[in-house]
Amino acid sequence: MTAYPNLFSAFTVGKRTLRNRVVHASMSTHYADRGRITPRLIDYYVNRARGGAAMLVTEPMAMLSHHKLPTRPAVLSGINEGELTRWADLVGAEGGLMLGQIQDNGRGFRAGFRNPDAIGPSALPDDLSWTVPHALSTDEIRRMIDEFALCATRLQAAGFAGVEISAGHGHLFHQFLAARSNVRDDAYGGDLPRRTRLLTDLMLALRDACGDDFIIGVKLPAEDGMEGGIDLDIAAQITDRVHATGVMDYLTYCWGAHGHTLYRHLPDLHGPRTPFVDRIAALGKHAPGVPLGALGLITDPNEGERIVRDGLGDLVMMGRPLVTDPAWAVKAEQGHEAEIRYCVSCNTCWHMINIGRGLHCDNNPRVGTPDEADWRPEPVAAPRRVVVVGGGIAGMEAAWVAAARGHVVTVFSSGDEAGGKTRLHALLPGGENLSSIYDYQRLSAERAGADFRWGTTADIDDILALAPDHVVLATGATPAWPDYLPAEYRGEGFFPDLRQAMLDLTRLTARQPGTAVIHDADHGAFTYAAAELLKSRYDRVVILTERERIASDEAMVTRQGVYARLYAKDIEIVTSVRPLASSRFEEGEVAYANIFSGRETVITDVALFTYATARIPDDALAAPLRAAGIDVRTIGDAHAPRTVLVATAEGYRTAMEF
Repeated sequence: MTAYPNLFSAFTVGKRTLRNRVVHASMSTHYADRGRITPRLIDYYVNRARGGAAMLVTEPMAMLSHHKLPTRPAVLSGINEGELTRWADLVGAEGGLMLGQIQDNGRGFRAGFRNPDAIGPSALPDDLSWTVPHALSTDEIRRMIDEFALCATRLQAAGFAGVEISAGHGHLFHQFLAARSNVRDDAYGGDLPRRTRLLTDLMLALRDACGDDFIIGVKLPAEDGMEGGIDLDIAAQITDRVHATGVMDYLTYCWGAHGHTLYRHLPDLHGPRTPFVDRIAALGKHAPGVPLGALGLITDPNEGERIVRDGLGDLVMMGRPLVTDPAWAVKAEQGHEAEIRYCVSCNTCWHMINIGRGLHCDNNPRVGTPDEADWRPEPVAAPRRVVVVGGGIAGMEAAWVAAARGHVVTVFSSGDEAGGKTRLHALLPGGENLSSIYDYQRLSAERAGADFRWGTTADIDDILALAPDHVVLATGATPAWPDYLPAEYRGEGFFPDLRQAMLDLTRLTARQPGTAVIHDADHGAFTYAAAELLKSRYDRVVILTERERIASDEAMVTRQGVYARLYAKDIEIVTSVRPLASSRFEEGEVAYANIFSGRETVITDVALFTYATARIPDDALAAPLRAAGIDVRTIGDAHAPRTVLVATAEGYRTAMEF
């Protein structure tokens, strides 16, 4: 008997029965190669069906003549005819239904330059790249609808259960729907009925081509946050018109647009959990009788159960959580929630696909591997002694995987708990879900029999006493001492690095007078979460950085969110500047100069000066251990400064090599 009877109840969509309410929402993997479906792409979806997802929506597929992006699985060209069938068959054998996503970016472009091949309703610029699209003629629109319908029939013949039209996110259909991007004066522009016509014509063409047994799902924009865009009232009117076609088999909504609100479609822990569910439920009332999909920061089975139980949605649609753990549904249904690798909601996955690296995950180093769902490593034939020095996420990943393989693993950690600096980040605004990384790692390592020596700073003798075959140094790194700070104060605590400042601040609840200044030479999310916490304690917070912007190393959607929150809290951001050694720190004055003009400015009334600088690896144990003949691997920050993504992947990869 499952603890989530509503979430895991069967449900009918169109004329197809789903085994439960868990739906894999569309996520781009970029695993296709020159448009060809690859084994990794199929493995990704098969593992999520094996893990319990009842229906799976693909990433956008190449269905139009101008679709040339090599990472889109091709449908129109016919190069994947056999592979489409194999894809649907293998997912179906695991109990899942496949839906192909219909989408075109239109003028929307995120690459930092302009797209000369873009199409759109009107010759108006994209809000991010300023791409001006070719305005489609009426004949071109009709040919586009015909090509989409043709591709739908090909998917149907291959065994796909249906399609989903992605009409939000600021892409082509959204651009037709919104008055700010559609100023044409013909059958497909002008008033709302005409702006909606592309979508409704397409829906009717799909039904006519594929018949009643084929699922047609629609994702509509709800609130895009753009002036002249879509708000809840307009979304409700669009829903009325889409519902009137009578061909929609399920409906869901998304937030944000292809502009400064892009970040809203991927909510993180800086806001409430399940932030869209109530508004989706209200909009769904405009399509009575149509199954409604809830989405947006749904990560926990209890949230999914509540949504279905309380009538807020019929389907629980998740993208990022099923990237992190393809067996999310099976584990939840079987009562193994503690074994779920939970989504961190950091949007690294989005970042990786948008920089051309393909889909990766901070908390799942095995995305897209053949045996990914509920994976456990095969035991080794000859167990070895492995010592891991460091209890951060890199060391903990290595520890649990090595122990699960059957090695004798001992972990030394100077801290009393797992997580290292990630544990500190989890205490800051928006960092809560990071705890799921080290919580899973510790539970898995303990179950596999790893021996933990908490609160122990290991030396050479401690390590050699265990006669290890392999030593994994995951001892982290220390922020570099800035050259503009007085050398005599180094190590005295007068100028704490940002990590130490946060450790001190988490113990301090009273507000402090004066200004807190952060020198940001790191550009990671930790720095801006720290700035938010500082603003809750100090009168004024100023961020200084040499770069021309902040959060340079973060995903665009993350960076937008950072700017939105910092500006809302009146945190000052000063770019292209460097702190000066001439600062009178003892008098509470910090001087800085523009790196281009040399113009100097002084901040007065400074109560705290802290810095996030380049991290220097703490790898002092490596050389003497190697001199003693030990195989030593440095991972995480102990090798070189790492992101969460690289740290967990490196820990996994290292443990698999023993």
